[in-house]
Amino acid sequence: MLWAAAVLVTLVFLLGLEIAARHYSVPGPITEQAREAIYPPKSGFLLYSSLALMAVVLTWRQRFIAFGVAIGIDAAFLVVRWAVDADMTDGHPFGNGALWVLLGYGVIALTRRTGHERVLLLKGVGLGLLVVAGRKAGDTWLFITSQARPVVLDQYVATADHALGEPSWLVGRIVSATGWIGFNFLDFVYGQLALAAVIVMLFQLRNVAVERRFPSHHLVHTFLAIGLLGPVIYMIFPVVGPLFAYGTGTEHWASVSLWSDPEPSVQWAVADLWPKALPPVDAPHHMLFDGITPRNCMPSLHTAWATAIFIHSRKGSKFLRIAGTFWLIATLTATLGFGYHYGADLIAGVVFSLTIEAALRSHNRGWDRSGVQLVAYGTTVFAALLLSYRYLPLEMAEHPWVYGPVLLLAMISVIYGYVRTITAWEPRIAPARQLEPQPESV
Repeated sequence: MLWAAAVLVTLVFLLGLEIAARHYSVPGPITEQAREAIYPPKSGFLLYSSLALMAVVLTWRQRFIAFGVAIGIDAAFLVVRWAVDADMTDGHPFGNGALWVLLGYGVIALTRRTGHERVLLLKGVGLGLLVVAGRKAGDTWLFITSQARPVVLDQYVATADHALGEPSWLVGRIVSATGWIGFNFLDFVYGQLALAAVIVMLFQLRNVAVERRFPSHHLVHTFLAIGLLGPVIYMIFPVVGPLFAYGTGTEHWASVSLWSDPEPSVQWAVADLWPKALPPVDAPHHMLFDGITPRNCMPSLHTAWATAIFIHSRKGSKFLRIAGTFWLIATLTATLGFGYHYGADLIAGVVFSLTIEAALRSHNRGWDRSGVQLVAYGTTVFAALLLSYRYLPLEMAEHPWVYGPVLLLAMISVIYGYVRTITAWEPRIAPARQLEPQPESV
């Protein structure tokens, strides 16, 4: 019943996005996903990652067959496209095979499986398709934010960011100083966040094929919840980021990127300041912006997802824990250094991620007083952050030694509350009781 309800809600959500996208004369997530069954997919790596997630319910023999069939289908598509000289500039040369195998296993589950095995396989297929559908839905939603929210609040956030020392400007200069090596390294890490998530997901789901059931809570739940709720905040608090609001949008790319040299985007920036000069501290106001740039800064979902990866990697091997820590630090550096986010976005992203994770864990174990208090506190702190960025930015900029520590302490308090509560929830192993030697009877 729960899975059926989740599928129904997902389909209604995707259909709503499809209708909204058609209102703006662009294809929606359903159309884009259906297109990838034939045309070169834009998400080739993600499709194979989704296939890997689905394969956690299969035996090793079935996994080899599934990936072999997917690669064979991709090879056939590649030969046909080469023969007809098809244009592949807008997509990857592979990925169709993975989508076809995913859909094929859905058909097998409905026609060749029964009972628990059918449910398990359908869960695996649904898991893989949800990851891809989430990516398509996110792309569509970002476009809708640029159309539906013509006014942005960047001046408010940039002014409030003075309390934190303008970290985006500082880290932006550092990344610029590292040249193309530092930029492209961080760009790879930033762009492959989904790959890091899949690695952690595969670790958490590694025993599904043996136990024939999914764990009660894993990273997929958190990732999807963040991706579902985050864009709602974009509509409430639209922000485009310092690279666009205070720059040309191409600072790093034009000078150090190996991959492209784009033309400046059409926009209405305040001035060309990032990262060369700090924005002035004066009364902020709403500003019109272009209909192209997504309003996807508040909160930083890259930060929220990287935080979730860090949390879920704590139960893994030493290598996985180190990788989770590295990905979090590198993601935070990239989001600031590329000018995609303000420091205030990152603080909000951490609080947002921990609150969602706490809510999911509380729901999984049954809502008790500690869980309700943690979620309520995280929600309150997150709301207070947004309200302060909007209504107290000038005061925050004029008293940075007061408001800067307050912002950091607010985030740290949520981190502390989360760690303390989750630690209390962990089962404790009592030490074995030592039996006292009995005196020998005479």
